Amino acid sequence: MKKNTIYISISAAILVIIILIFTLSPGKSSIETIKVPVKFGQFRINVITTGELEAKSSEKILGPHGLRNFRIWQVKIEDIIPDGTVVDSGEYIAELDKTELSNKLKDKEIDLEQFETQHIKTKLDTTLELREARNELINLKYSLEEKQIAVDQSIYEPPATQRQVQIELDKTRRASDQAHNNYNIKKEKAIADMQEVSTSLEKAQLEYDQMIELLKKFTIRAPKSGMVIYRRNWNGQKQGIGSTINVWDPVVAELPNLEKMISKTYVNEIDISKVKEGQQVEIGVDAFPDKQYSGVVKEVANIGEQLKNSNTKVFEVVIEVNEFDSILRPAMTTKNIIITNIIDSVLYLPIECIRNNDSISYVNTHNSRKHVILGKSNENEIIIRAGLKEDDQIHLIPPENAEDYKMVMIDTAIVNEINRQDLKTKAPQKKQPGKDEQIEQSEILMQKMSKEDIDKKKPDRRKKN
Repeated sequence: MKKNTIYISISAAILVIIILIFTLSPGKSSIETIKVPVKFGQFRINVITTGELEAKSSEKILGPHGLRNFRIWQVKIEDIIPDGTVVDSGEYIAELDKTELSNKLKDKEIDLEQFETQHIKTKLDTTLELREARNELINLKYSLEEKQIAVDQSIYEPPATQRQVQIELDKTRRASDQAHNNYNIKKEKAIADMQEVSTSLEKAQLEYDQMIELLKKFTIRAPKSGMVIYRRNWNGQKQGIGSTINVWDPVVAELPNLEKMISKTYVNEIDISKVKEGQQVEIGVDAFPDKQYSGVVKEVANIGEQLKNSNTKVFEVVIEVNEFDSILRPAMTTKNIIITNIIDSVLYLPIECIRNNDSISYVNTHNSRKHVILGKSNENEIIIRAGLKEDDQIHLIPPENAEDYKMVMIDTAIVNEINRQDLKTKAPQKKQPGKDEQIEQSEILMQKMSKEDIDKKKPDRRKKN
């Protein structure tokens, strides 16, 4: 009894194993049986890129002007409101580092005090000097009067005494004239000295006042209402707290005009030849996948560039968004489908269906391999110029033993006709020479001909006569 039970158990186990083997054994995979029909209709060739929204135009929020006058070339942003903040006109935007200007202001205060002291000292010195000169003139005036009195009284004295008194009067008069001249010179010198120190004082005072006024401008306020967007540096980084602005480009932030947006994108060098100005674009925004917008290519760069951390050469392309939507914001990521070409009424298939055998392209049907002639392609599909019909069922992946299928070639006449059309399309069109060009060519030919050749070309009039 036990043996029968063991045999039954073993038989059941073997049966289960056999069922599992047949159940789990790899047969034809489902993907191998997938077929797709040949489609007929409009075929679009697109270039798909990822871009970033920007405002087409924006107003720059500038830092203070006049830093160069005080030899300040760079200023750090000490504080700035968050990127994307909406502000009204006159509201606070940012605060710049005042350290360097404050130190220069303290030095200028010291200079100003020195100029004020020098101004006072010069004023006192010139006052004392001119006062002494005026006192000397007064004393000479009295001395001159005394000498004149002595001359008047000497009329009763001997001639020698009169002569001596007259000489004293002349000497005093001459000293008085010299003192007047010296006084005028001292006065002009005093005026010049005062003008010099006054000018220096006024200049120092003006620079000090300008520094005070400039210091107030280190607090940046919005010139108008709008959304504040951080400026990007040459390396693409946002210019936030700790960033530096220079006097040649003192932009702290920007107020973009959100009514007109562009998508700035980059196209690789393989596809750039397909992209032209004026082409239509379908635009999607990653932040709002349900939204779709249209656009047009506005600019295509003539010179490529190499993006950071990439070895691929790309060309910058600017796409203008046709629609206005208040939800669109700068720096949003976009998916741009640039429609480079639209071909009507053609057959096409997924690229995965195409197989190659040396120089022959073919597809796998249910019982044969069909030779096909290919046309242009996009990122997913390719045009079939000959070899298939609409709704033919084609394998995505070759079935088993596909190599044994018979190859069905396209008729040679069809192949030759397509090759002839291709040659005709590629051949350059010869321009027929105009009348002036024909005359010019004839003149050149005549110049190259010898005199005997020209005589041979001339008609023999004797024969005609």
